[in-house]
This record gives sequence, C-alpha cells and structure tokens, in this order.
Amino acid sequence: MATEIKNLSVHNKDEIPNAKNLRFGIVVSAWNDNITEQLFKGAFAALLDCGAIEGNIIRWDVPGSFELVYGSKKLLQTQNVDAVIAIGSVIRGETSHFDYVCGATAQGIKDLNVKFDVPVIFCVLTDDTLQQSIDRSGGKHGNKGIEAAIAAIQMAVLGK
Repeated sequence: MATEIKNLSVHNKDEIPNAKNLRFGIVVSAWNDNITEQLFKGAFAALLDCGAIEGNIIRWDVPGSFELVYGSKKLLQTQNVDAVIAIGSVIRGETSHFDYVCGATAQGIKDLNVKFDVPVIFCVLTDDTLQQSIDRSGGKHGNKGIEAAIAAIQMAVLGK
C-alpha cells in the first residue's frame, strides 16, 4: 500500500526488463478523466522510459471503468499485444453504485487474466475521495499508472 513515506512509483529502471520488443494496449476510462489522464501519462511515460516504442503502444478510450473489461477484451482479441493496462477511477459517492462498479470491474479484469494468455493489469483507482485519487495519480502517493506500466512489462516478459 502506498503511503506518504514510500512512493511506490519510484523504481530502479535497471531492474526492469527492456520493453523494446513488446506491444502494449492501454484502455482508458473517460469517467474522472482528470484522474485517468494523469494515470495514462504516467503509464505511457514509464513504458517509453523502459524502452517501449511509441508505435507499439495502443490506446483505446471507453466511457467508464465498467466498460474497461469489454474494451480490454476486444483489444486482446483484435490487437497483437503482450500486455494490457486497464486505467480507471471510481470515487465513492452516496450510493452503493461504487461497490457494484468496483467489484464488477475487478472481477471482469480477473476473468480476462484467466481466459486469455496475455496479462491485463488492473490500474483502477477505487478511492473514497477525489483527493485520494489526486494523491495516487501523480500526487503524494506517486502515480499508479507508472506502477501499472512496470507490472505490465514484468508480466509480459513472464509470459514469453
């Protein structure tokens, strides 16, 4: 868990496999785009920093986090990628909608990992407040998009 003391976005690039020969899909939720765009920027920059070629990174946008599962599935079915990063942000409101969206999205991404032989990385912030989301998308807790990109590289290499 990220804390103010430890920023999990900081990593040793020398310990990460080179991503030069890998292709990535990134599916980004448009809901809470002030957060998801920051997560995307972090993931994209981290992939490039670890050697990925810009032309080997495919971005697809979907309306919300619930739609990340279908978007990721179609990307897996139609693109030749080594890993997918599903980026979303769900912020708790006054109803149980939060619980349903978060649970279904997590379960759906897990199901994709079981069904397909390509890793799908869960980069969906499930926060209680907007400030918590800001803190995890480039704020005091780093950028979870960076962490997702590093995980995508590591898992893509594991699958080869």
